[in-house]
Amino acid sequence: MRVAIFGCGQLARMMALAGIPLGIKFSFLADGGPDTDTRCVDGLGDVTFWRPGLEGESLYQALNSPDVITVEKEQVELQLVASLEGLAPIMPSVEAINVCKNRKNEKSLLDELGIPSARYAYVDTVDSFEAEVKSLPFPLVVKSISDGYDGKAQWRIKELDDMKAVPDSAIEGGVIIEEWVPFLREVSLVGVRDSSGEMKFYPITENVHENGILVRSIAPANDLTQPLIEKVEGYMQKIMESLSYVGVLAMECFVTKDDVLVNELAPRVHNSGHWTQQGAVTCQFQNHMRAITGLPIGSTECHGVAGMINVLGPATPPPRELITEYSTFHWYGKTDKHGRKLGHVNFVSDSREKLEEDMQAYLSKTS
Repeated sequence: MRVAIFGCGQLARMMALAGIPLGIKFSFLADGGPDTDTRCVDGLGDVTFWRPGLEGESLYQALNSPDVITVEKEQVELQLVASLEGLAPIMPSVEAINVCKNRKNEKSLLDELGIPSARYAYVDTVDSFEAEVKSLPFPLVVKSISDGYDGKAQWRIKELDDMKAVPDSAIEGGVIIEEWVPFLREVSLVGVRDSSGEMKFYPITENVHENGILVRSIAPANDLTQPLIEKVEGYMQKIMESLSYVGVLAMECFVTKDDVLVNELAPRVHNSGHWTQQGAVTCQFQNHMRAITGLPIGSTECHGVAGMINVLGPATPPPRELITEYSTFHWYGKTDKHGRKLGHVNFVSDSREKLEEDMQAYLSKTS
């Protein structure tokens, strides 16, 4: 069995590390061309560097005729992925990737399914942008419909003058204007579905972001009622069924005083699910491999309480000396850069109090 992955980053690395023990071989597409940094996947499989004209049958052969094709990111060239349809199953599907890579498509799907999200407007001209902003109550968040991650391609508007920070080129490419959500907490749900329709969900994870970047997570999230948990899982079930989804899907949500709103979807393994490597019976990476290769989905049960802290650049050399007997260190081998995710540390404990103590002790040593 061979799996081809679009992308050569840390998520591709961790999928391969989880899949190799299952007897899976891997090929990776460096879709950025010859300048792509492939250090995350060095030694884990064959790497093909994309070049103009490499698509369809020729790309399939260059990837060593994979049995299944998947992605580590939604920001891929859809036409390139679609050129492989009919040659091997693409999981999740091109349709699912297309929904999740475009905020307009994503919002439309949520609307169709009756799943609540922040109130929004879509615009793609400067005139309509100004008119829409002036008609909405501040504060607002403006998001590019594509290419936004870790807080990139997003702008906070607290007053009219803040509109000037949004480039005309971004507006003309299409933007979503959202009302600011006064949330109490940010949580995420990671789930997995196989081709037969079986679904399993990991415990809902509580996340903390700084400057749009996830810095730490704890699962299970504290003080969530069973009705709220069932509501969130029901939302993901609707999404997965509507897309005939196969693989791991992540859904980020805002918990407000009155409800829970879906913020974003990711058609892939997700940073907020890294804790599953030590904190769950089967990690998200292996479950993705299981789902797309026809193996039974593994248990998503949690071992006690688990947490994750991202290691952000600058961080060279790796701060290995900070790990403890109840934490594990995961280093990606990427080029050091300020704010870049270079690795993460997972924590496990029998109690939330002890877990938070261990995580705070780590953070105090790195601040």
